[in-house]
Amino acid sequence: PRSTLFPYTTLFRSDLLAKRIVILDGAMGTMIQRFKLKEEDYRGDLLKDHSVSLKNNNDVLCLTRPEIIRQVHLEYLQAGADIIETNTFNATVIAQADFALERYVPDINRAAAELAKDAVREVMAKEPGRRRYVAGSIGPLNRTLSISRDVNDPGKREVTWAQVKGAYAEQARSLIEGGTDLLLVETTFDTLNLKAALFAIEELFAELGFRVPVMASGTITDASGRTLTGQTTEAFWISISHAPLLSVGLNCALGPKELRPYIEELARLAPIYVSCYPNAGLPDPLSETGFPETPESLAPQLKEWAELGWLNIVGGCCGTTPAHIEMLANAVAGLPPRPLPKLEVRTQLSGLE
Repeated sequence: PRSTLFPYTTLFRSDLLAKRIVILDGAMGTMIQRFKLKEEDYRGDLLKDHSVSLKNNNDVLCLTRPEIIRQVHLEYLQAGADIIETNTFNATVIAQADFALERYVPDINRAAAELAKDAVREVMAKEPGRRRYVAGSIGPLNRTLSISRDVNDPGKREVTWAQVKGAYAEQARSLIEGGTDLLLVETTFDTLNLKAALFAIEELFAELGFRVPVMASGTITDASGRTLTGQTTEAFWISISHAPLLSVGLNCALGPKELRPYIEELARLAPIYVSCYPNAGLPDPLSETGFPETPESLAPQLKEWAELGWLNIVGGCCGTTPAHIEMLANAVAGLPPRPLPKLEVRTQLSGLE
């Protein structure tokens, strides 16, 4: 059922993931950098007298330079993306407090969703036989529930569970109001933040009386094979395996070479669909995008993962562009998606291991 308050939301056909590999878009920040925006671009007319500098607050561009965000969405859709992400990675009251923009958070999320939906409608009008979707991007926050920033006080936290849950609930509600087809809680480096997000989302669905599919994506931060808060890939999955998720995956921090063993492990462990959207390699200040992997070098690596049966959803993170996504879409076209493994049902517990 759909509430009349949410007329734009459409049902994502999860059976699509059983039929073919679904293409996610690439990086938003990399694309915004091309425009070489100045402080006044971030402010626009709406925030021209704002007391705090807004430069590099990409989320606020949904309100002040919406044409740029819409253009990026269109480029990814034209490159072959099935799902595009809203420009809302930092659009929570916790993250936007750094810019004194807390009261604009619902507006940013709704505007971001509407921009993405509008781009989808334009592309689908020209190609009505192929459905496209919008995923509401819900980022990891710039505060963590699991780690203290004060080495002298390991128990100190800058946020509470209630604050994190409330911030995520507000963002998720506004994204759904704007018309997102899915919610994507991504780039998780602290699983407790993710658990707060998933809890908030489930409470929201119970209140609304309907749900949209939820995707979760974690981040392995270095060669240790762990998240920033110390969990292995398996421990990360077990910690969220209770949640009714459409997919689980890995993104950001690492390029395909470094991420390979961990996506192989996740594909073996998870009885649900698996996504992966790596960075275009490790940061390289000498390359044009700040990352070394070109479309020609990235696509064959991810194609091999698809051939090995590891992928249901694939795209790109930092440093990737529409050119990367177009070549990736072509590379995996016609390859079968990862079949869901039939795993023994058993009690599983995890801490860091």
